[in-house]
Amino acid sequence: MMNENVSALPEMSDAYSLSSGQIEGYQENGHIFLKQVAKPDEVSVYEEIITDWVMKLNYHDKPVSERDTYGKAFIQIGNVWEKSEAVKRFVMARRFAKIAAELMDVDGVRIYHDQALFKEPGGGHTPWHQDQIYWPLGTDNTITMWMPLVPIPQEVGTMTFASGTHKLGYVSKQEISDESHKTLGQFIEAKQIPQVNYGGMSAGDATFHAGWTMHSAPGNPTDHMRKVMTVIYIADGVRIAKPDSKARMSDMHHWFPGCKPGELAASALNPLVYKKS
Repeated sequence: MMNENVSALPEMSDAYSLSSGQIEGYQENGHIFLKQVAKPDEVSVYEEIITDWVMKLNYHDKPVSERDTYGKAFIQIGNVWEKSEAVKRFVMARRFAKIAAELMDVDGVRIYHDQALFKEPGGGHTPWHQDQIYWPLGTDNTITMWMPLVPIPQEVGTMTFASGTHKLGYVSKQEISDESHKTLGQFIEAKQIPQVNYGGMSAGDATFHAGWTMHSAPGNPTDHMRKVMTVIYIADGVRIAKPDSKARMSDMHHWFPGCKPGELAASALNPLVYKKS
């Protein structure tokens, strides 16, 4: 493991300027692409640290070809920030959190959790899904930042979003799978819902999408790892909803330890990372 000199790492506490048009566009479409949310010198430092931890924590013991659809999609490591003060500095960055709050038009945001999503060479597609089917939350005020830590060329693929689907709420309770890909894909085609893919992305660019926004991603046909770090934010003051599925029950116990339905979604794992002054 590398030596983590946290005080020397970029703090990323300064503001990223959003226009009213960008905010309105996000609220209408449920997704947005932003250039250089992290600067090249910032993301290059954190890429090395995050990669180091993801490789250490990688739980896969089978080659990609022998895994199920979900396992082929990526190496997925949650709450890396708990393992490392350096990763915590990245995940808790005020700059990112302020963007999340402004896009959702809320005064403050808390961390729900982070996820490193590393799509290996030969990794499979990420099926169509809605993130929020997993989340025991009584709100639509959720948002995910999806940031590549390395350049992602067009042939590797970034996410495709189904515009406006965040306004529909629950469409299917199917967890991410071949079945969700088929069901939601057919729904999107039948309703002729516009699909948007932002193409290649540079390290430090980011997309933000709402918890109900349907999205998918292609496989990785190259011999380079697609390294992405995500951070999920929830509005401050949100309460935990009574879990209505095993997935949501699992998430409640895992990400809101010690909390019960009806209580504030504010466990020790959900620090307040931005509050409008």
